[in-house]
Amino acid sequence: MAKKDSTTKTILVALGVCFVASILVSTAAVELKPIQENNKKLDLLKNILAAGDLYQEGIDINKTFEEKVSAQIVDLNTGNVIPSTEYDDVLNIENFNVNVLASSAKWGEDITATDDIAGIKRKPTAMAIYTVMDDSNSVEKYILPIYGKGLWSTLYGFIALDKDLHTIKGFTFYQHGETPGLGGEVDNPKWKSQWIGKQAYDADGNLKIEVIKGIVDQTSDKAKYQIDGLSGSTLTTRGVNNLVRFWLSENGYGPFLNKLKGDNNG
Repeated sequence: MAKKDSTTKTILVALGVCFVASILVSTAAVELKPIQENNKKLDLLKNILAAGDLYQEGIDINKTFEEKVSAQIVDLNTGNVIPSTEYDDVLNIENFNVNVLASSAKWGEDITATDDIAGIKRKPTAMAIYTVMDDSNSVEKYILPIYGKGLWSTLYGFIALDKDLHTIKGFTFYQHGETPGLGGEVDNPKWKSQWIGKQAYDADGNLKIEVIKGIVDQTSDKAKYQIDGLSGSTLTTRGVNNLVRFWLSENGYGPFLNKLKGDNNG
């Protein structure tokens, strides 16, 4: 009987410990969630600033973003800015999430297999864009969210275009699961710096930017449109090339960029 009582007590103690532990874990998760959400938002803003060449260690990220960047949401089909009066729980600047929008019946749409070079199947019909202003409150550059399939993951990032709408001024990824040392080299500052100064389009507005397999021949006339491929990672290289070309095409920001060109010419 004593042995049975001892076993029962052990089980009860173990259950009690598990119960207390579960309460502590649940409480910690609830209390930490706001902190985690805030850190996630700060990381996103940091990457937007990095794409716009506005980030430096130690800066106040929120303050710099508020002072230098203006955020809007554009209709990808028309290129028009969507007024804030049309925002809802899914479509808004504060909680903008491309995956939530793409999966919604109202703000997402299927992409045909022929057009879906980025491998995302569905896309938002509206995207947030970020405009960098200079000290005189004139447009300096546009920062555009981009995403698409690599080898092992979906890569999420930003590409910045100069106010001339041709010259690339910044490029970064903030989330991906590519292989470290191979496809993961999309995080390498040296590789990302290659994008700066490259031309996304030619003088006639034709999309030209591409990530090639191998090293760019700097003597070639095409060099101003080309980026070195990622060594040892052909599929990630192809994925990055495809997602960039998708978002800079008529299927992505094309209507918005064309509208800007029309406004500038007008």
